Amino acid sequence: MASSSSSSSIPCFWIILGFILAMGLVVRQAEARAFFVFGDSLVDNGNNDYLATTARADSPPYGIDYPTHRPTGRFSNGLNIPDFISQHLGAESTLPYLSPQLTGQKLLVGANFASAGVGILNDTGAQFVSFI
Repeated sequence: MASSSSSSSIPCFWIILGFILAMGLVVRQAEARAFFVFGDSLVDNGNNDYLATTARADSPPYGIDYPTHRPTGRFSNGLNIPDFISQHLGAESTLPYLSPQLTGQKLLVGANFASAGVGILNDTGAQFVSFI
C-alpha cells in the first residue's frame, strides 16, 4: 500500500513542478506597467519644489550634469536612481506627484512620491518646514 501512494505522488509532483515553471515563464515575459517611487532625498525628483520647505534642490550646483544642465529638484547633480531604473525599463522618468504635468496617461506610467526630509517619525524633517 505504501508503494502505491508514493507512485501516485510522483506524477502529481511533476504536474505541480511543470505548472510552477510555466508560471515563472509567464511572469518573466510580463512588462512593468507603472513605476511608483517612495523615499527621501536620494530618490526625490522635485516634489519639494512644490512644498513650503527649506529642503530644496532648485539652485546650482544641483542639476549641472542633468541633460538640461538646470536644477530639477533632484538632490543630485544629474540623474538619480529612479531615473536609471526608468531608463532600464525603457520608460521616461517619473514625474513628481505634485507636478501639474502629472495628469492622465502620465499618471498611469507612474509617479514619484519621494520627498527630502521624510522619515517614519512625526517630527522627522520638522526643521525644514517653512512658514511662508
